[in-house]
Amino acid sequence: MLLDLSPLRVSRDYRLLFFGQLVSFFGSMMTFIVVPWQMYQLTQSSAMVGYIYLAEFVPMVALAFVGGALADFLDKRKMLRITEIGQTSVTAILLLNSLLPQPRIWILFLSVALHAGLAALQRPAFESFIQKVIPPEMMSSVMALNSIRYSVGAIVSPAVAGIIATQLSASVAYTIDLVTFLASLAAVFMLHHVPPPENAERPSLEAIRKAWRYAFSRQELIGTYFIDIAAMFFAMPQALYPALAVIYGDKYVGFFPASIAAGALVASLTSGWTKKIHRHGLFVTIAAVLWGVAIIFFGIVESIVPALFFLAAAGFFDMISGIFRGSIWNQTIPNYLRGRLASIEMMSYLTGPMLGSAKMGIVAEKFGVKTALVSGGVLCVVSVIGAAFFLPKFLKYDGREGVKEREREEAARAELLRVSEGEF
Repeated sequence: MLLDLSPLRVSRDYRLLFFGQLVSFFGSMMTFIVVPWQMYQLTQSSAMVGYIYLAEFVPMVALAFVGGALADFLDKRKMLRITEIGQTSVTAILLLNSLLPQPRIWILFLSVALHAGLAALQRPAFESFIQKVIPPEMMSSVMALNSIRYSVGAIVSPAVAGIIATQLSASVAYTIDLVTFLASLAAVFMLHHVPPPENAERPSLEAIRKAWRYAFSRQELIGTYFIDIAAMFFAMPQALYPALAVIYGDKYVGFFPASIAAGALVASLTSGWTKKIHRHGLFVTIAAVLWGVAIIFFGIVESIVPALFFLAAAGFFDMISGIFRGSIWNQTIPNYLRGRLASIEMMSYLTGPMLGSAKMGIVAEKFGVKTALVSGGVLCVVSVIGAAFFLPKFLKYDGREGVKEREREEAARAELLRVSEGEF
């Protein structure tokens, strides 16, 4: 079945965010490719490329839960505006650094850390904003559309970025990113005001602890976190793209992420069938295992065409997993907790790639690129199957029951608030 466009038709605010982020993401993916490439050119070290992802991980962990607590209490639109301006400023810093006679390595680390911190503050507001403007039954379609937005930029932009960086300069790529931010800035400044939930909790350590307790009381949520972390930690190949470009040719440096995105795009464009699937946990597990298998074959093959094919297959299965994980989150989590739970989600889907990229770079430095890929894929398959074995409720999770549970929780909270305010 083909892609469902209903969310774009029913919500003006979602349309603004979708198209604004679509344009902006094209430029952001250029920066995503050029920063590791620039680091590799300056240091000739896969380990140093891996450390970039550690530099992102630290502020992301430090600020993710702050962003979630703020998103449940403050004006989400204002948070989106402030963080978008901040990310634009970080790209300007990268541009200025690239124009120096000798670009500073410490500025690369600082810039990616700042960007990760701002993303940690922005993402929970973004997720909880969308949940307010889109009905629950359309969330699978929203996840597919979001993946389309990602995939379109991630296919074209990395290939273009690789050519620009190798044939022109990093500064040209950063300039394009800076210009594309105008679209996302315009979008967030045109959004309607969406008030926080009634009697929203003030940001506090107790509010954050409450979100953690809720998440770990729900096995279907725990499963989405741990399985994705396992899959990405052991088998995320992105830190090896610069080294792989040395093996296959510099012109292919942008083709590796573009291939993953192409597979994700195919998954998104054919995602209509996902609306008929209710065993979301089971399909998350199957897709994560197949991601690992694809990475194993990516590491085994010796020529560029099959290598890109298996990366595309990996991207396909990763997107299927992402669609069902996003459906579980948006169908089951009550809105008054959505921002804080979004911070935990962000931790889960960024922790694996960031730490996994650092791990992959270190392993490749010691044992070689191919060994790092094959061993990572094997460990991914084993760990995902092991995690699923210990989470039977996750494997049996039915999305229809998840929606009913969320409705019961929100109704119970509304009744509690009425009682506490004397409204009988």
